[in-house]
Amino acid sequence: MIREPAVAGQFYSNDPETLRLELSRLIVEKEPKVEAKAVVAPHAGYMYSGHVAGAVYGRLVPPEVAVVIGPNHTGLGQAAAILPYGTFLTPLGEAPIEASLAEALLQKVPFLREDALAHLYEHSLEVQVPFLQYLNPSISLVPICLSRLDYEEMATLGRALAEVIANHPRRITIVASTDFSHYVPDEVARAKDRLAIERILAFDTKGLLEVVFRENISMCGVIPTAVTIEAARHLDASQAELVKYATSGEVSGDYAQVVGYGGILMW
Repeated sequence: MIREPAVAGQFYSNDPETLRLELSRLIVEKEPKVEAKAVVAPHAGYMYSGHVAGAVYGRLVPPEVAVVIGPNHTGLGQAAAILPYGTFLTPLGEAPIEASLAEALLQKVPFLREDALAHLYEHSLEVQVPFLQYLNPSISLVPICLSRLDYEEMATLGRALAEVIANHPRRITIVASTDFSHYVPDEVARAKDRLAIERILAFDTKGLLEVVFRENISMCGVIPTAVTIEAARHLDASQAELVKYATSGEVSGDYAQVVGYGGILMW
């Protein structure tokens, strides 16, 4: 199947030339470059969070394959949904799905389902794809959309993902798509998000889940991030860096109700 763009013209430009220009401005190339096992990147409109995503992608050695894991905002489809074949279409062109990797993962994870419905209108994965295409026009994808998983399922999916990546010949980076606190005062977002980010930097999956629950942090992609931490650990990642943190208040000027954005590298 061809997964048509759902939020082009809303979250980012639907004009290819304008989009390339925007990405060239957002992606800040900086050293040292990292061949990351995984990254955490935000998924709001590029106006608000694109500079945080761009800071992360500007440090990344371009992968050949990106496993993009995002939360299910729409409530449609399966709790663990993968597209194992076809392409993702953006204004920059088609990004093919890495079918061999997706199929291997389907075979290893009994609760993972082939499901196009969960992906149909979901923006959290889509907004990452133009960044990846800008870095590597030949990028291929494994798109996974998640909701309502318990810890054991997160751990199982993370381990299986690490196994299939380790046995795959191409250079792969996992992208956990998440925003942090939603619609709280700026100082509250920064304090709470710092607690969650500390657990991510420590590769502490259970600690992340516990602090998000205890502090009532409205981190929409906590499940994709937890899966990504598990996979990165099993891929022997041992270093992590917060590249950039910001809130929507820095763009909108409204500091009474902000959304928090964090960009993280793991290698």
